[in-house]
Parts: sequence; structure tokens; C-alpha cells
Amino acid sequence: MTGLLTRLAPWRPALTAVGVAVLVAAVVVLFVEVRGEEHESRVGLLAGPVASDGPAQFGEVVALSLPALVEVARSPSVLRAPAEAVGIAPADLAGRVSVELVPASGLARLSVRAPTADQASEAVNLIARTVVDADLLAPAARLRLLDRPETRRVAPDRPLAFGLALVAGVVAGLGAYAFGHLRRTRAGDRVRAALVAGGVRHPVAVLDDDDPDLVRRLAVLCGAAARPARVVAVVPELTGRAEALAAELPDKTGEPADGDALIALAPRDRGRHDELAAVVGALPAPTTVVGVVLA
Repeated sequence: MTGLLTRLAPWRPALTAVGVAVLVAAVVVLFVEVRGEEHESRVGLLAGPVASDGPAQFGEVVALSLPALVEVARSPSVLRAPAEAVGIAPADLAGRVSVELVPASGLARLSVRAPTADQASEAVNLIARTVVDADLLAPAARLRLLDRPETRRVAPDRPLAFGLALVAGVVAGLGAYAFGHLRRTRAGDRVRAALVAGGVRHPVAVLDDDDPDLVRRLAVLCGAAARPARVVAVVPELTGRAEALAAELPDKTGEPADGDALIALAPRDRGRHDELAAVVGALPAPTTVVGVVLA
């Protein structure tokens, strides 16, 4: 198990980003699904002449009065009976009613949305008949139903939900990856600032304890310094890990020079890098800091 985690360590940022993307996508799909089904029923209303005063008067009445159908269809007096019949509050039903006017045709399309197909069909039929009985275009014209209500399911829209989930997941995954990268970069900057505060002026490698090639990288650094490796824990709780890491490193790399090649084992906590500065500042002069391992 430990070996598997070690092999997966370099892929941890990518795996984290993928996990965030999958989680966000699942939340979007779940949100769409839990909202429940919704159906839309639509019926057509057509204005026709009923008097012999000529086409000009019919056209004027329809042009002036038909737009009022948009508000009439949502009025409390029209919605009261349909709302009681389908079990939906009038105020709620008003927000589910829409009217589309087809220009220069005398045709209007009345639509109603409801949780079930039966509710939508019954509501649109009742509202349409109530509007027809209101005789809005009298005396020159009268509305009539064109056909039976046409009902279809409009929610949940699964293709749209999956598309939104994909987009949201990709955006969230990229954001998580960028945040992780920025966080790691800032951690390295804070470590270098602490080293400068401790009196270290030369470049120092900042490594991660989860790196599967950590020991090899540290051996290379110690070899370049040509000094014995020494691992120091910055805080007491990392003492055991420092001893284990020191046991994996060679006692000497190349011809030893004066002093040690120091590797500081420091915590990742952003508020504890002052302890790193204090430890580095207390080192004897011949010691050279070659790396800092964040654990």
C-alpha cells in the first residue's frame, strides 16, 4: 500500500484535480435531478371575425386587444379555477404561464408548466377556455381553440445537465490544479524567505517529502556539496522522520570537506517557517544548507 502511494505521489495534484472535477460534475447532475420533473402543455388560440363590419375593423381590434392576452392569462380571476383544479397555488401557477403572440396572424400560443403532464394539460385547457369565455376581442372578433393541448417533458433536461456538469467539472478541476500549483509555489517562496532570514544567501532546493525520488535527489545535492549528509528536524514532531531519512542517505558522498551538507526537514504549515529561520540561523559556520524537505 505504501509503495502504491509512493508511486502515485507525483500524480497527486492531477488526481486531486480530477477528483474535484468529478465531484462538481456529480453535484450539478444531482442538483438537476432532485429538482424533479416538469412538463409543459401548449395550446393555440386563433382570433376570428364574428361581425360584418369589414376586415379593417377586425384587424384593428385584434392588433390592439390581442396583446392584452399576455396579462389576462396570468390574472387572478382567470387562474383561480384552474389553480384549484390542478392543486397549484394561483401565485405559483401565474409564474408557470406564458403567452407567445405570432405577429400579424391573430394567433397566440398559451403554455403552462406543471410537475406532471396531467396537471399541465388540464391547467392549459382550463385557462384557454376561461380566456375564450372572457371574449376579449368582442364585438369584432372571438378567440377559439385550435387544437388539443400538446404536452412534453421539459425537465430534467439531461443532455443540458450533462453538458453543464462537464463544463463545471472541467472549470473546477483546472481551478483546483491551479490552486494546488500556486499553493506549492507559495510554500517554496515562504521557505526561501525563511532561509534568507536565517542568513542563507545561496540557492537551496525545496523538496516534497512525498517525492518518490527524494532520497536520490538529496544524494545528488550532498554529492555536489562533497560533504557528509546531515538531516535536522526543524520541529520535534518530525524527529522520527528525520532519522529515517538520514538512514537512507549515504554517510559520505565524494571527498568530505569541512562541515556538513545540511538537509532541513520542515513542516508545511505556513505559520511555522520562522522556526526554520531560527534553526538555520543557529547552525555552525562550516555547515552548508543544501535542501529543505517539506513534510
